Amino acid sequence: MAKKLVKKKKIKVLRVLILLFTLAILVFFVYLYLKSSIKNIIIKGNTYLNDEEVLEIAGLTNYPSYVFTFNGKIEKKLEKNKYVDSVDVERSFYHKLIINIKEVEILFRDENSNRYILSNGKKITSNKNIRVPRLINYTPDDKYKKFITNMKDVKKSILGKISEIKYDPNDFDKDRFLLLMDDGNSVFLTLTKFEMINYYNDVLGQLENKKGILYLDSGNHFKIME
Repeated sequence: MAKKLVKKKKIKVLRVLILLFTLAILVFFVYLYLKSSIKNIIIKGNTYLNDEEVLEIAGLTNYPSYVFTFNGKIEKKLEKNKYVDSVDVERSFYHKLIINIKEVEILFRDENSNRYILSNGKKITSNKNIRVPRLINYTPDDKYKKFITNMKDVKKSILGKISEIKYDPNDFDKDRFLLLMDDGNSVFLTLTKFEMINYYNDVLGQLENKKGILYLDSGNHFKIME
């Protein structure tokens, strides 16, 4: 009976070496990619926090690994800060992070309690010099709550023009407030007519650069300062 001849397969050493070399190169580049750091960080929407503070809070000061830095962790760290309402982190080519911050809305500073009042009703302390109106005197609790509600509806462009606010009731109206404006004018308002302050810029156009007191609490008239 004839025997079958079995040919031994020769190991082709060169091909194995090429394969191993290729794998080594691939592993090396994957390692470099995993270790590569963030190249650029763009921060948007921050006013109360500067860029350096945002980076420190988020743990990005040293520009860590791009791959092992997770969006969710950055967002959670920043959202714990009292000045931050929400955060959304995006990624872009090449190794770029875009941090979109929505800060809390600070309505005014209560000089009586030395705290800033937020649009959600929360109160915070701060060593920052934040440019917002200042409520300079005590306001009864029932009036205070209505005042905060009304302040939420004041346009930001107008809010930035108010310097001081004083609770200033008289014999006819216990809901009256006096607003001192940055331009030197004064405005009387009541809680029931508080939204009228949003038309302040329109009124200014009719005053011909004169300074005085604008009465929006009872009628709409302007008293020129002597």
